[in-house]
Amino acid sequence: MKTIAFIFARAGSKGLPGKNSKILNGKPLIQYSIDTAKKVSHINEIFVSTDCKSIAAIAKKNNVKVIKRPARLASDNSPEWLSWKHAIDHVNKNFGTFDRFISMPTTSPLRSVQDVYSALDKLDTTNADICISVTPASRNPYFNMVQQNGKNNFELVIEPNNIISRRQDSPKVYDITTVVYAAKVSFIQQHNSIFSGKLAAIVVPKSRSLDIDDIYDFLFAETLLKSDLYD
Repeated sequence: MKTIAFIFARAGSKGLPGKNSKILNGKPLIQYSIDTAKKVSHINEIFVSTDCKSIAAIAKKNNVKVIKRPARLASDNSPEWLSWKHAIDHVNKNFGTFDRFISMPTTSPLRSVQDVYSALDKLDTTNADICISVTPASRNPYFNMVQQNGKNNFELVIEPNNIISRRQDSPKVYDITTVVYAAKVSFIQQHNSIFSGKLAAIVVPKSRSLDIDDIYDFLFAETLLKSDLYD
């Protein structure tokens, strides 16, 4: 079964300009995804999809193939799913077909190699169409998340059948992380959303689930990488 990993890294980022090539604890942010992918024996090939020359140069320096992403797929409003399809089509046309797709976003530099193995294993053993990564949410729509109801009133996002007085008694909910996505290639080609098919998930601890969106996330990641936790 042929498995290919993709790292999608466009030039633009409103939250943190130049994010994907910004130096994090001594190396470009994208380097963390590349280094992890190289350690996963199940991955047959790694591709970087980008519209940025500096990101492409980093990929080539690491002997990673580059897919030139069209401008229409590199804007703030372009769904990443379309970039997934574009990358799959490029590989199928130029390098031959494959079976399993992995996306390893640059924004999760704290992921472990085992997280990737776990996602692939869950994809296979559950016969899912796609496996995502999640982490326990700190807020809960059944307990401490509210929405506006009318002009001045608020209510719980989800009203439970019984009164819940402790967060621990609320149904467990999870945040989707950007640690890893593993999917059947055919599923991505034939659908337009991760929720269109049979969805599985691995649970990643908070210590590895940081998603870098702005400078505060970036500085926090750097602090963690310099700590004893990541020696």
